[in-house]
Amino acid sequence: MVFDVPVLRFGEPYESMETLPVVDPRTGETLALVGQANSGLVRRDLLKVREARAALEALSCSELIAMCAKAGESFMTGTLGGMSAEQYVTTLSRTSGLPHVMARRNMAKINTVLSGMDGILRGLTRGLDLSVLDEGVGEQAGVPVSYAATGTALGVVLPSNSPGVNSIWLPAVALKTPVMIKPGREEPWTPLRLIHALINAGVPKQAFGFYPTDHDGADSLLTRCGRGILFGDDKTTRRYADNPAVEKHGTGRSKVILGDDTAEHWRDHLDVLVSSVLDNGGRSCINASCIITPRHGDAIAQALAERLDAVNPSDPADDDARLSAFANPAFAEYIDAAIRGGLESPGATLMTRAERYIQQDGRHYLLPTVVRCDDLDHPLGNTEFMCPYASVVEMPVSEAIERIGPSLAVTFIGGDESLQRRFIDHPDIDRLNLGSLPTSRVEWDQPHEGNLFEFLYRRRAIQRTATPV
Repeated sequence: MVFDVPVLRFGEPYESMETLPVVDPRTGETLALVGQANSGLVRRDLLKVREARAALEALSCSELIAMCAKAGESFMTGTLGGMSAEQYVTTLSRTSGLPHVMARRNMAKINTVLSGMDGILRGLTRGLDLSVLDEGVGEQAGVPVSYAATGTALGVVLPSNSPGVNSIWLPAVALKTPVMIKPGREEPWTPLRLIHALINAGVPKQAFGFYPTDHDGADSLLTRCGRGILFGDDKTTRRYADNPAVEKHGTGRSKVILGDDTAEHWRDHLDVLVSSVLDNGGRSCINASCIITPRHGDAIAQALAERLDAVNPSDPADDDARLSAFANPAFAEYIDAAIRGGLESPGATLMTRAERYIQQDGRHYLLPTVVRCDDLDHPLGNTEFMCPYASVVEMPVSEAIERIGPSLAVTFIGGDESLQRRFIDHPDIDRLNLGSLPTSRVEWDQPHEGNLFEFLYRRRAIQRTATPV
């Protein structure tokens, strides 16, 4: 069956003259024809986006929160856009390489956000009474408050590597912000399914745009909505480095760091290290790509390598599958070449098996890789790849704090309160776990590479007389 995936212009399907196929990379079978929106069409539509915002502002935040919860139910089980939940899982798996079990876990993650939207917004707004957004003014802790929107809409440019990233834009709907989306090339399924679920739950269809488009169209979404979210590698996000209106979700360079007191007992934390590297097939920016320890680096690298060497590709329908295939073999080839090139530089030792890039049943995989690096500055010491990869570096914790650089998620396993405080004060850590928690663990009422509420709204000063003059 070939699905027709249309452009959605304020929720209305639009038949484009140009379509691009989405294929199963293993068989070459066309699974969908995706309508394309040129940049001129995107720009014209964005001129009318205030009308979309007005449709959301006619509803209260509490009504939108209830609609999100209802959408979560249909997202998990319903037939949306002509695609059943099971068809969604199998089609997503075929085009993205995710095994079915990971697709379902990502579905559950998204449903957690939709069904728990009330608590998530309490966390992001620090307990703000959301009627303040309904009325425009109110009180918080006995003080008058008012918030102004920083943009008319939210433009989102999505990747294809993991459907779970859609969780990041979902609170915008409950915050009365229209969402204009460019889907990933191989993964139009999740954002489209979410849009259908939200519309079916009562969210005004005008609140959504779905624009498969080119780089110019994506740039328009990011820069003409007032606020934008971009997912991509360092090269992709660098273009917007100086634009505070675009929230960049790039390379995570997440880390697990052992303290002086826990390094001696590293075996007690090996499961956390494995989960940090391997969860979600190693595809997420919160997967650990570097493990730092003050001692026993060789032993830790060897033990981690032994655990990860036991992980092999399996049938996508296998409930125990732990590796994802690559929809685009060129990415697998590029990563494999980059790791091989890095190993040619002195100071790095491959701890896992030498064979890394393999093909099985017509699918392309990268096996988990562990590299023991002498220094964090080695080309493989503080880098990230879209697969289960980790370097193991030995250095004092106090030195690591000064050298780790921007890190999306850091787990510090150590009881030294002075070191804990230095991690708490670190300006370049977005998500901090204190204790034996994998970097891949997420609580959605906590900020993720920025606080979406504070990104979409700014607090302004407000004063008024008791009786209007």
